[in-house]
Amino acid sequence: MRADPTDSYSTAVWQPAQVPASSLNRWSAYLDATKTGSWFLTGGETTCTQATPCSFTELKESFVEGDEPTIYSISVSKGRDYLWAGAVDGLRINQYVYDFEANGVRARRAR
Repeated sequence: MRADPTDSYSTAVWQPAQVPASSLNRWSAYLDATKTGSWFLTGGETTCTQATPCSFTELKESFVEGDEPTIYSISVSKGRDYLWAGAVDGLRINQYVYDFEANGVRARRAR
């Protein structure tokens, strides 16, 4: 049961795992947010909160059956602490992979 049954909107936040010092200021390999880092929701719909983040599997399992979430938009940002210059490519959401190219975003079915 949701903490507030009238609340029907939340932001899912992924916190990447700590980057080792040897990997700073370098391009990284693809990051799989379903296997690394932690997740929380901002609206209190589950027990995965900023104070008690969960793995992606735990986040999915924390939803009440019949009350599964719908994705309306995706945003990539970073905190205000340090400058970040990077790129996002090959973003997978369920059965689609989104490739960001100079001429637009291409969606393809994941293998």
